[in-house]
Amino acid sequence: MPQLIASVEGVEIKRVYLHKDRTTLGRRAENDIVFNNMVVSGQHCVFELQGLADVYVEDLGSTNGTCVNGKMIKARQLLHDNDVIVIGSFRIQYLSASEESGYHETSAMKLDPLARPGAGAAMHGSFRLLSGSSAGLEVPVLKAVNAFGNPDVCLVSVSHRRYGFHVAHIKGRVPPTLNGKVVDAEGLPLAHNDVLELGGTAMQFLLAP
Repeated sequence: MPQLIASVEGVEIKRVYLHKDRTTLGRRAENDIVFNNMVVSGQHCVFELQGLADVYVEDLGSTNGTCVNGKMIKARQLLHDNDVIVIGSFRIQYLSASEESGYHETSAMKLDPLARPGAGAAMHGSFRLLSGSSAGLEVPVLKAVNAFGNPDVCLVSVSHRRYGFHVAHIKGRVPPTLNGKVVDAEGLPLAHNDVLELGGTAMQFLLAP
């Protein structure tokens, strides 16, 4: 089944399997794929499935346009395996087939809760602040991709992937560190009790049922 894999700054945020004749993308809630960002128009583009595997993309008169493989599309265009659609900061990879052929719903990929090896209970992530006036406060990691920090100083993304949690540096003049090791744009995996430092703010990563 054809699928779309959306990412921002190299962090996967959404995976959609295409089985409907029309799958719309836009900022409004009624779209099948919703990107709540001002660079995305209310109804930005549509993916049309013909037969079992042919997928076409068409821009719906969006303000900022839709690019395929670096070129702004002007008309309905057939997608090929590994084509890349770009809308603002969103990068969407098209795959003509997937192993999830039994999946029968066009929606975001479900992110499995992380479980420790040998443990039966699902684990959920949070950060406990270790410094500042809010020391002791716990902040849960609820979304697939979460941003922490100050864009001018140090901003990171923390993503919940299928096999665990991952932190990567997004922007800011001060590089973040994880247990004293610098975190770059490629990022590092997060483990229970890891300490993340963001421009002088220390946070302890916790996993709990």
